[in-house]
Amino acid sequence: MNKPNDRSSASSSRNSSSGHREKDAKQARLVAPTKTETADLPAFPGLSPEQIYVPGTRAECEDAADEILAAGLGGFDTEAKPTFRAGQKSGGPHVVQFALTDKAFIFQLHRSECEKAVANLIASKQVLKVGFGLKNDHGQIRSRLGITLDHVLDLDQVFRKQGYQGQIGVRGAIGVMLKQGFRKSKSITTSNWANPELRPAQLLYAANDAFAALKIMEALQSEGLLEQ
Repeated sequence: MNKPNDRSSASSSRNSSSGHREKDAKQARLVAPTKTETADLPAFPGLSPEQIYVPGTRAECEDAADEILAAGLGGFDTEAKPTFRAGQKSGGPHVVQFALTDKAFIFQLHRSECEKAVANLIASKQVLKVGFGLKNDHGQIRSRLGITLDHVLDLDQVFRKQGYQGQIGVRGAIGVMLKQGFRKSKSITTSNWANPELRPAQLLYAANDAFAALKIMEALQSEGLLEQ
């Protein structure tokens, strides 16, 4: 005679447990600091111009690729000429950057020597590419180079597992992990990355986008927040 009540009680218990889980999930959602909040933090130091290398010759491109292969991992990012009209294609990436612990290499893909060296790095399983929003890079790389971006660590996904919603991005991640402000200029972000000669401000921006990803990965590892 008590069975109906037992079922009712069990159902109520399940609903209660489900409600608690949903409440806990909502409480676990984290929000990255805003641009205004990170602006008040000490500036992320980043790499200096003297630590940024732009390989030009075949030998320079091959030497840079060998150094990155030997390191086994690097901060990674790409830049493309922006588009401003619907349906317009940029033909990017035009720039691919790799950052190591003390330097960054900026490869310009209009140089055929660099394109070949970079393609080998991008497709290599020997080099872990660490960056943000790498899903956006896959399509452009496949379209421009005809290869697949392989062996990557997308830090946006790492932070999503920690409870952050959407893409936290490099600025938010620097604020969370290093308590520093990462300055990004919109005028540089939307500048012409297909130019044969990049301006010093472009080189600094590109290098530190990749370098910051590497430093964030190191911070996640030191706090035991990165799965092995």
